[in-house]
Amino acid sequence: MDSDPLTLTRYILAEQQKHSEAQGDLTILMQSIQLACKSIASAVRKAGIAGLYGLQGAVNVQGEDVKKLDILSNENFINCLRFSTKASVLVSEEDEDPIVLTNASHAKYAVVFDPLDGSSNIDCNVSVGSIFGIYKRQDASQPVSVQDVLQPGTELVAAGYCMYGSSTQMVLTIAGTDSGVSIFTLDPSIGEFILTTRNVTIPAQPKKIYSVNEGNWKSFPAPVQEYIKQVKTADKPYSLRYVGSMVADVHRTLVYGGIFMYPATASSPNGKLRLLYEGNPMSMLIEAAGGKASTGTGRVMDIVPTGIHERCPIFLGTAAEVERVEALYAAEAAGGAKRAREE
Repeated sequence: MDSDPLTLTRYILAEQQKHSEAQGDLTILMQSIQLACKSIASAVRKAGIAGLYGLQGAVNVQGEDVKKLDILSNENFINCLRFSTKASVLVSEEDEDPIVLTNASHAKYAVVFDPLDGSSNIDCNVSVGSIFGIYKRQDASQPVSVQDVLQPGTELVAAGYCMYGSSTQMVLTIAGTDSGVSIFTLDPSIGEFILTTRNVTIPAQPKKIYSVNEGNWKSFPAPVQEYIKQVKTADKPYSLRYVGSMVADVHRTLVYGGIFMYPATASSPNGKLRLLYEGNPMSMLIEAAGGKASTGTGRVMDIVPTGIHERCPIFLGTAAEVERVEALYAAEAAGGAKRAREE
């Protein structure tokens, strides 16, 4: 037994003590996120026994069928964050409008989250997770507004995800620190997240893996089709690995390297993944681990969102692989410009 475990709470307290302006609010906020994730982890483990598999019989704001665990996870996040009193506005994948917490109208933080990413796979016992991002409001003395969350990813204070798999792991990065990406594993015997991996970086010699829903091949943009052709026909072809749960796919990419792709398609011309609470938090983590996150034509975290459920294409992972995709997009754009001049 470790007589002096470094828990997630102790870790954040130590990071905050490095900043003279810190007041402990982020620690309290992360305590609430931890509690929500612990509750969701318990519900996921008991889902089959407790009758939590299957559909709720409703459709969410995304037009997607809602699972029973979606509803439970969303309520967990909202209630835990409400009672922290350190966030004044929340954005959830499951709710059409921002949630204004009137009991904390002058709190300085805003939180965005996908309470149960990958829930379409929950009935077949695939790893799922929760994604979150924390922003600082531009002016906490002013009334809460949607502008408090319509900020680019470069303004994130912290980002992370919690994965409910063979173990429950919290992956976290905090802006303005030199700690990079850290992995905490839930020790069920003491009910705490314990630091298990420091300064996670994408391997210098990454595995040759590409991750994409190749069933959408026919409607992929030409640069994506070309990239897939190249990696499949290389002397040592890349391996295709795709779970269909963003948390699981990105976690593998973070640990092993490679590239995760969710490009635009004919049915989703702006991509399918949501910028605010999926794209930006995951991009912050990947960049903090030495990788790159792009839309194919620009940095994900530079986009200023115009709506809370805005979508964008995503390519993230090993920098060299993402840059290959960007080069193919650039070549296509240059070819199009040349044809236009000739015409």
